[in-house]
Amino acid sequence: MMSDTLLPSPVPFSGGSNKWKHRSLSAVNKSKRYLARLVRLSHMDFEYATWQMIYLFISPSKVYRSVQYRKQTKNQYSRDDPAFLVLLSLWFVISATGLSLVLRLPFLAFIKFLFWVVFVDCIGVGLIVATVFWFVSNRYFRADRSNNEDVEWGFSFDVHLNAFFPPLIIIHVIQLLLFNALINSDWFLSRLFGNTLWFISSVYYAYITFLGYGSLPHLKRTQIILYPLIPLFFFYMITLVSGINICRVIMDFYKYRVYY
Repeated sequence: MMSDTLLPSPVPFSGGSNKWKHRSLSAVNKSKRYLARLVRLSHMDFEYATWQMIYLFISPSKVYRSVQYRKQTKNQYSRDDPAFLVLLSLWFVISATGLSLVLRLPFLAFIKFLFWVVFVDCIGVGLIVATVFWFVSNRYFRADRSNNEDVEWGFSFDVHLNAFFPPLIIIHVIQLLLFNALINSDWFLSRLFGNTLWFISSVYYAYITFLGYGSLPHLKRTQIILYPLIPLFFFYMITLVSGINICRVIMDFYKYRVYY
């Protein structure tokens, strides 16, 4: 396993601001370069992407240590290496296959389910969430409005992908392994375990999102991102008391949108 000490520490940039701006890639050019690398597997750093996925679970703050380094060397906060996205896509296929087996979906229903999970749950919702956070962070979180530095939309989408990975594994993999044996029951312990998995996933998403925007030096008050966890905790307690098994509800929802 790689250590965070292998990541180089950021160094101050000593060049003139105008020279730096002239070297800056436009958002369109950055996107073109990113998409071009999607078909060049040999140019992707899968070892580093795997390291990021592991540390998103055990120490998410270490994943964002390299943000400033990337900004000072490549003049962008967002990833320019699609290796993380490629590995995330593989996890989608694995999790969708497992869930299809649990739900006993035929092949065509599996393809439809995979489409929903990838293009709606992750990418579609991610586009909306990233855009909202991009707007809010630039409008309300910037510490100095006289500073021209803003939050890149690509960085907001990267934060969403980072925050989405632990819930994907918890809800679509760990829950999958234990659903029929433990969660899919009317017992209180089944409900407690399933709802706790859902709550932990939500905490992961909020915390990693907070760390992402908190890693940018020109933003302030990013702790506001964690505030929704308070009503979320009360909702979690209400579901336990009222007998709502969130994981069963989610699985029923998956069945509904595949067959209807």
